[in-house]
Amino acid sequence: MSIKFEKATPNDAVTLAKVSERAFHSDVHCGAKKPGGPFGYKHDMWQTRMMTSGKYYKILFDDQIVGGIIVRIMGYQYNEVTRIFVDPFFQNRGIGTQTFEFVWAEFPEVKKWTLGTPAWNQRTRHFYKKVGFVEVGEDGHGGVLFERKLESV
Repeated sequence: MSIKFEKATPNDAVTLAKVSERAFHSDVHCGAKKPGGPFGYKHDMWQTRMMTSGKYYKILFDDQIVGGIIVRIMGYQYNEVTRIFVDPFFQNRGIGTQTFEFVWAEFPEVKKWTLGTPAWNQRTRHFYKKVGFVEVGEDGHGGVLFERKLESV
């Protein structure tokens, strides 16, 4: 399986919006009451805006966009994963884990990472724990806040 990561560009926005929509709509199989997602998840304009306000990477499988991850720089050695998504057809193949390994390598100076996920989504909660995050409270949006801290070197 050939996975790679590249910075997303405005030319990718429509495809990323469609992949994001499929990914978040699949949450109906994990506890969501109806198809939907976080703000802007299916809009190409939002995708484009995130490319300028954060570090947005497209996830490629054999050069096909199958997901994305958005990282926001919060402060000194502190970043937040604003969003991560993988097309449902490509889930459960280790792509999410490889994506976090890429992010850890891309930002080796970062010692604290945070992200939020809906409280009802047991799939993402399990996954985030698997890649080293710990639940630390509420995220301020009715969800769960996760944190990953690394030792200072």
